[in-house]
Amino acid sequence: MSHVVKRKGHKEEYDSRKVYASVYAACLNVHMHQGGAELVADKVANEIDGWVKTKGEVTAHEIFLSTIQVLKKYNPDASFMYETHRDVS
Repeated sequence: MSHVVKRKGHKEEYDSRKVYASVYAACLNVHMHQGGAELVADKVANEIDGWVKTKGEVTAHEIFLSTIQVLKKYNPDASFMYETHRDVS
């Protein structure tokens, strides 16, 4: 199981649901319809999951930066929203 080093230094198990939820919220905030937001969030979460599995430990910031890049492929506006609004959900 991969672990995430959080901003304050503590560790927790990686939870792909957090990536999914934050991407989904960013998509809704750029007025994507619910089905499209679900599809994009699923694709991004799956790509990030695959990347995280290759690591033993990652920082929350590394996940954040990787999510921006992956989301940008599917929806640049949602990527911008994700990047600039840390708490969109």
